[in-house]
Amino acid sequence: MSRIGKLPITIPAGVTITQKDNVVTVKGPKGELSQDVNPAIQIEVNDNVLTVSRPDDERQNRAFHGLYRSLLNNMVIGVSEGYRKELELVGVGYRVTNTGNVLDFALGYTHNIYLQLPKEIKVETKAERNKNPLVILESVDKQLIGQVCAKIRSFRKVEPYKGKGIRFVGEVVRRKSGKSASK
Repeated sequence: MSRIGKLPITIPAGVTITQKDNVVTVKGPKGELSQDVNPAIQIEVNDNVLTVSRPDDERQNRAFHGLYRSLLNNMVIGVSEGYRKELELVGVGYRVTNTGNVLDFALGYTHNIYLQLPKEIKVETKAERNKNPLVILESVDKQLIGQVCAKIRSFRKVEPYKGKGIRFVGEVVRRKSGKSASK
């Protein structure tokens, strides 16, 4: 049995789960999410506990068992608590501002980079003196916020020599010594 798939999901107060055909919808105080589920996977809700089960031990069903349990758990956490990611820009002259859901990055290129964010994501930017600029993203959808963070990080990947680039707050970057250390 899948170790992840057999774990029950406790449903917090204020969260409702409905299933129609192969679509599971999770509603909560922060929003609403829906997910298509493979017809072979059974989902049951009893006494504020959601369980996911599979019909047999076929390889594909074992894979779906853990996958859909994780997706549903992320949805329940998202609509009840939400997800928050903080990115910092490390580098001289790196700046970010936002107007609504449009981010404007100045990352040392000849032009600024503009990124239109989906409406499901709330964004806030902070630029304090003598501190790295911050981008704070909040959403109920873990997958969407992860994709947006990956897109933002791709504008300036963290390089290992000086540590410049866009990184998560608290992320540790392995530093390399330069060519002078080889002598």
